[in-house]
Amino acid sequence: MRKIRYTHSFLLLLILSAVLAVSGCSSNSSGSSASSEAPASTDSAEPAAAQASAQASTEPSVDLSGVTLRVGQVGWSEWEEGFKAAGLLDTPYKLEFSFFQGGNLELEAIAANQLDFAITSEIPPIFASQAANQGNFKIVGVQRWNTLLQELVIPKDSPIKSVAELKGKKVAYVQNTTSQYFLVKMLEAAGLTWKDIEPVKLTTAEGLTALVGGKVDALASYSNSITAAHQNGATTLASAKDILSGNFPVAVNNNAIDDPAKHAAVTDFLERLTKYYEWTRANREQWAEITAEKTNQKKEDVLDTLTKGDEQRPLALQAISDEAIASQQDIADTFTSLGQLPGKIDVSAAWSHAFDKDIAGILEKK
Repeated sequence: MRKIRYTHSFLLLLILSAVLAVSGCSSNSSGSSASSEAPASTDSAEPAAAQASAQASTEPSVDLSGVTLRVGQVGWSEWEEGFKAAGLLDTPYKLEFSFFQGGNLELEAIAANQLDFAITSEIPPIFASQAANQGNFKIVGVQRWNTLLQELVIPKDSPIKSVAELKGKKVAYVQNTTSQYFLVKMLEAAGLTWKDIEPVKLTTAEGLTALVGGKVDALASYSNSITAAHQNGATTLASAKDILSGNFPVAVNNNAIDDPAKHAAVTDFLERLTKYYEWTRANREQWAEITAEKTNQKKEDVLDTLTKGDEQRPLALQAISDEAIASQQDIADTFTSLGQLPGKIDVSAAWSHAFDKDIAGILEKK
């Protein structure tokens, strides 16, 4: 299993060591060896995918010994460590993990056929689907998760007390991510528009540095950067926990959907993910200790985050739903209104029912 290590400043180490982020803007991962096989045509993806799904679900004897499943992760080796602790690493195929700073970069790797599987926020697939080959992926399911640590924060001792007071102020955000989306919604709720602030487009690391260094008046960000911001004295001005849906699309490379062996490997991985989710809930103390050690956090802080996250919305795999597609459509429409998409797009084109039966079978076993 390949691991990508980071060697940045202390603030960036804080960011990369925190709990899984859902999206970001730059990557330090080295790519897998690219395949010479051309990405599957979207015109034929559904029939081929349906056939692969049927084969994967009806042919348990599919030989997986020659399969390498290339899995993307954001931030740190959560799944690898979790699978190891839960006894789930004994896969009949080879697992190859690569680590990225954001879901958009995972999808870039899928587009280049260097990755097979990724779970991102709702936003990266919207932009990735606009690429020449429609990103070479389909959304085949949804991971439901909590929306904590998605916040608009202000630096220590800031005089700002409300979102309305950000008019004319410098606000850092991460472009084309949940942070930009919920910032727009927060401004609208306060009677402001995007043009009423001085938006500062930065990466998660740059945004944190700018906030702590007093270069911006507020920061809209998520997960690891918010954890690090609070460690540096920042306070929450507004939370996006009730703005965001909690949907995290499961994106799979078209080639992995169409190939019966890789399709079966993806199905097996999804089942192991659901078992991992269950294990972390049943072994919260142990998982908090592992997470704290691997991410340089205090165990009690990790345990508090895990507990509150499970109370709000436990980790769970779900099949595609009309509600999930509608949620992503609203986000796409918001970015269209900001001029960051060429026009109204139909997000449903990026969703595929190729794994519906597989996911239903996994959930029936729970």
